Order: sequence, then C-alpha cells, then structure tokens
Amino acid sequence: MNSEELISLAGYFVLMMAIGIYAWRKSTSNVSEYMLGGRNLHPAVGALSAGASDMSGWMLMGLPGAVYLSGLGAAWIAVGLVIGAYFNYLLVAPRLRVFTEMADDAITIPDYFEKRFQDKSHSLRIISSLVIVIFFTLYTSAGIVAGGKLFEASFGLNYELGLFITAGVVIAYTLFGGFLAVSLTDFVQGCIMFLALIMVPVVTMQVLGGWSPAQDSINLANMDALTWFEGVTALGIISSLAWGLGYFGQPHIIVRFMAIRSLKDIATARWIGMTWMIVTVIGAVLVGLLGLAYVTSTGTNLEDPETIFIVLSQILFHPLLSGFLLAAILAAIMSTISSQLLVSSSSLTEDFYKIFVRKSASQKELVLVGRLSVLAVSLVAIGLAFDRNSNILSLVSNAWAGFGAAFGPIILLSLYWKGITRDGALAGMIVGAVTVLFWLYAPVTIAGESLSSWIYEIIPGFIFSMLAAIIVSIKGRNPKEEIGDLFSEMSYAMKPKN
Repeated sequence: MNSEELISLAGYFVLMMAIGIYAWRKSTSNVSEYMLGGRNLHPAVGALSAGASDMSGWMLMGLPGAVYLSGLGAAWIAVGLVIGAYFNYLLVAPRLRVFTEMADDAITIPDYFEKRFQDKSHSLRIISSLVIVIFFTLYTSAGIVAGGKLFEASFGLNYELGLFITAGVVIAYTLFGGFLAVSLTDFVQGCIMFLALIMVPVVTMQVLGGWSPAQDSINLANMDALTWFEGVTALGIISSLAWGLGYFGQPHIIVRFMAIRSLKDIATARWIGMTWMIVTVIGAVLVGLLGLAYVTSTGTNLEDPETIFIVLSQILFHPLLSGFLLAAILAAIMSTISSQLLVSSSSLTEDFYKIFVRKSASQKELVLVGRLSVLAVSLVAIGLAFDRNSNILSLVSNAWAGFGAAFGPIILLSLYWKGITRDGALAGMIVGAVTVLFWLYAPVTIAGESLSSWIYEIIPGFIFSMLAAIIVSIKGRNPKEEIGDLFSEMSYAMKPKN
C-alpha cells in the first residue's frame, strides 16, 4: 500500500470514529435516540444518508462492473432506481413521517405495522422482524464482500482480513453512536461518493482524449455497449426497471423519512436526494463505459470487472487522491452496512427483546441490547461473506427483491387505504417473501431458464403480495372502527393547514 494512500485512508477512518464518538455523547441516552435520532434529522443529512445507505458498494463496484460487461443495457437498473426513488420520496416519505409519529411514536417498521393495525397478537411484528433480520443479514454480507474485494484488489491484503477491517470500523461507530452516528457518517460518505463519481469519469475522459476516441475504443471492445436496446429483451428491461419497486419496502431507506425533523422538510430532502442520486448514477455508468474504453485502448489487465473503479483510481490519480477515491468505495460500503446493522438491531431490540423477553427493560438496557445485536448480526454476515466468489450485484438483488415484495405493497396500502386489515397485511407480507424465495430457489424452469433469469423476482413478488393483501382484506373481517378512525386522523394531519 502506498504511504499517501494509507494517509488518506487513515484520515477517513479517524473521521468516522470521531463522528461515532460525537454521536455516542450526544444522542444515545434512550432507545428512541439510539434507533431514530429523536426524529430531529436535518433534511440534507436525511437525504444524503438515505442515498448513501441505499447505493452502497453496488454504486461504485456492482453497477460500473455490470455496465463494463454489458454496456448501457445494464443501466436500465439505474433508470428504474431513479424513478423508484423519486416516487418513494413523493408517496411514502411524507405520510410515513406523520403516520409513524402518530402511531404512538413507532420507531421501527414492525412497530409501525403493529400499531397501525392494532395487532395485539404480535403476528405482524414477528413476521416483519424475521423478514428484516434474514434479508438484512444477507444484504449486509454483500457489503462486507465488497470490502474484502476492495482491500484485496487495492492493497494486496488477504480477502478475509479485508472483511474484518471493513466490518470492524463499521461495528465500532454503529455500536456506540447509533442512528445519529450512522446518519452523520452517511452524510459525509455521500459527499465523498458524489465527488468521486464526478472526478473519475472526468479524468478518464481527459486521459482518453475526449468522448470521440473513448467511443471508438468502446465500440472496438463491444459494438453493442452504447445501445440501450441491443441484446436486451423486453422482459429484461422490465426486470431492470422493476428495481424501482423495491424502494417502497427498504427499511434502511424509509426509516430516514421517519427521522426527518418535520413534514415540511420532506420536500427539501426530496430535491437534495434526487439531485445527488442522478449525478452519482450517471457517474457510475460512465465509470463502466469509460473504464471499458481505457482497458481496451491501453491493454490494462482487469481480472474482475467490479474493480474497474479501483483500477482507474490507482492508475490515473496521485496516491493522495487515489486514497480519497478508495475511501469513497469504503464510504459507499460502510454507509449501507451501518444502516442495515442498525435496522436489524432495532428490530431485534424493539420487536423481540422488549416484547417477548423483558417488557419492563429500562432504556439503558435496551440500548445495550441494541449494541449487542449489532455485533451479533455482524458476525453472522461476516461468516456468510467468507465465500469470496459471491457476486455483489446478485446478493443485493436478492435482498432488495425480498424487502420490496414483502414490505412495499403493505407500506403503500397502509398509508393510502383505510380498508386494509391486519390479516390482509400479514397475508401480503408472507406471500411476497415466499414468492421471492420460490422464484430464487425452486427447481422450476421456463424454456430451460430459471425463474429469476426469466424475470426479476420482485415483479411476481410485488404483484402477488399486493393481490393477497387486497383480497384477504376484502374477503375477511372488516377493520375495527378505531383503526379507521386512526387512519382518518393520520390522513387529516397530512392536509396543509392555513
């Protein structure tokens, strides 16, 4: 490892730990502060925190790698994500911010479901918590895999050692600083990612001599790389665009909406978040395309397409700047891991320990349990990440589909339809999760292709979940009158006041 790169990286680690210590001293006195920052998040922090925790190593490794291999046909995912993120801000953010506070200050998604539907059986809380812990453990392992690959490709370290370094720093500031630490570090990490995804494509373009020579090299490597439709089927495009559906059910993203300090700040957060996202997504796509041009024109050896950002950073930049750019990858990875760990910890603490183990637990005890939960989920995720052949995009897509199908329809219906019942919500959640798992692992093929190769599993999962929730709600018992009253009160609170 170059000494200048080491200085940049060490500075980044020190900054993350300093933020963790600040947050530990400022907002971990009770479980609401530890898990949700006391609902006092600045809109800019909330927006960049949502974006950074959303994109992870996928933004700087998975997406550029996919575009490098397949061209613009792989960028349909990015288009779907931008559309989905916008509607998530528009449809979910305002109502969820109001509804969760009015539902007896619900601080987790399972907590919100139970209070929204007044479910005294705890069924919704248990099922949704299980979905969160299972899929987030898988999702977290994807981030740790990205960290292992980064340290191996960039610094020549052992892959397994890279896993522990990545996880160790994240565990430290998340475990002690809680939600505020995660959000503030996400904000800083989002700024780093933003700058990195502007710098790398701009400098690569300059080195190649402009767009025209770059285009010639891209066409030499892959004649279809610059076409959106060549080599992509209609079902393939639909599957890629369907990634946008996943936003409605991602707990680590929508929990940011719950924490923003006021309803009027949601619109500000939306425009900040969408501007950040559009710029960074375009930058990531350009890294893949221009990386292909650079490798083709120079004959550079590239063993793993998912490391193209790393290769360009180390070849084209001074070691101090290279260290900063490598820190951007770590920032992307760590922001998502920390968010997922905190949501999993929140669920284990609020939705299992407090409800089923010690109902009378003190705030101090719950914060301690939350910290121990962060450590437990991390260790399981590290164990899963020891498979060095894991594909980051594949791991992320599976978990994304699981959350999107299980929670997305229920979140939307709970915010907009008074008629959805507890049983309907439960049915939709189970059907969505089971459909995704069936689509992924059932030994069933269509024309010789697996179900997930034929169409992205979030599509059938989302559709069947929505149908199950609606049908069971209509056919089953009527919702209790007080649930209707609660929904009406929440909806009234959304209306603009003169």
